[in-house]
Amino acid sequence: MIKSLATPDFEQAHRLRLNTLIRLRWLAVVGQSVTVVVVAYWLDFPLPVSLCFALIACSAWLNLFLTFRYPSAHRLAPSSALATLLFDSLQLAGLLYLTGGLTNPFSLLLTVPVVISATTLSLKMTAVLGGLVMAMASALVFFHFPLPWIEGAELTIPFVYVAGMWMAVFSSITFTAVYAWRVAEEARLLANALAATELVLQREQHLSALDGLAAAAAHELGTPLATITVVAKEMERALGNDPKYREDVTLLRSQSERCREILKRLTSLSTESDEHLARLPLTSLIEEVIAPHRDFGIAIRLEPGERIGEEPVTRRNPGVIYGLGNLVENAVDFAAGVVTLRWRWDESAVIIDVIDDGPGFPPEILDRIGEPYMSTRQGAEPGGGLGLGLFIAKTLLERSGATLSFFNANQRGQGAVVQVAWTREQFLSRRSAPNDMYEQA
Repeated sequence: MIKSLATPDFEQAHRLRLNTLIRLRWLAVVGQSVTVVVVAYWLDFPLPVSLCFALIACSAWLNLFLTFRYPSAHRLAPSSALATLLFDSLQLAGLLYLTGGLTNPFSLLLTVPVVISATTLSLKMTAVLGGLVMAMASALVFFHFPLPWIEGAELTIPFVYVAGMWMAVFSSITFTAVYAWRVAEEARLLANALAATELVLQREQHLSALDGLAAAAAHELGTPLATITVVAKEMERALGNDPKYREDVTLLRSQSERCREILKRLTSLSTESDEHLARLPLTSLIEEVIAPHRDFGIAIRLEPGERIGEEPVTRRNPGVIYGLGNLVENAVDFAAGVVTLRWRWDESAVIIDVIDDGPGFPPEILDRIGEPYMSTRQGAEPGGGLGLGLFIAKTLLERSGATLSFFNANQRGQGAVVQVAWTREQFLSRRSAPNDMYEQA
């Protein structure tokens, strides 16, 4: 069965799940309740217990409302997630207001909603939430109830300590939020790129499977069509020269014969493909890769290199063809006038070089080429970027056993070179494993 090729909804997949926030809020409710009880009744510090539990009850009530209102798998829209995290920040700021403001050692917990936002929401929304939290922290420096302490004893906290706590909250929010956002963003980009890679593989597999599907359909239709042909012959013999039905029966028989011829061709598709197209010599593979890119105003030059031993023959691999084609397409996009393909083989390796005479790779990004959504090459070329497409090409080629190297043709950075190398054993082994690329996907 051919799987659906619908494009996955990446944005929906990365939305924050409501059930995650509900569980985190229950954890906060329990922790806040235990803290209030310990401070008020075990340490016996004066504390506005009723007001504290009123704020804690607001969080518990919101959790109950969201639990009964939405299913557990519901994913929040970004604006809804921001509003929920803002509520948590306000509730925590209210508790801190009742318990000493920034003199309270638990004030560092103000960073938690911002860090959660950084891992799930956009940088703009996280910046808005971080700014609001810092405004709350600034207000708590000057406006708050006294810090709970031993009754009758006076605890004087220097302003410089409070300023240090403010700076600690600010530093924690800035560093942890930026760090969490960067890590989460890289994870999201990588997940999207891998999903796009799987989609390309799925489409290529779909195209490769069409000939087998046609052969299977021909096989299934063969028996009923044979029955129709036999019945048509019997009717033609029984009716003889009956002028009323002779033309209709003759037409029925001729059309059934035509259907049989069509089915014969469909049945032979799989065999012909396996025999003539499924196995590709290296030179034929290269010609198939460059054929779609010949008519874009850029000359494509073929330069065979050293060839030792028999020409390697590989199994047709849609992933390899797509990957090499993407490298050639990038070279055509950035070339000034010529793209060169060099290939060579010996008893141990098969190597293909894709070279263009464009501006080359900037030295500062050479080590990062192949990461999804990486920036473009230097200059103002109209050819586009080297991001997701190159990532997909690199992934597909590496799955076939290839090793990719990126460098410039000379020391001035002029002319990019992408080298794709297989061991000869890996290249030849594609003969006996035509579908392993999909099994790994």
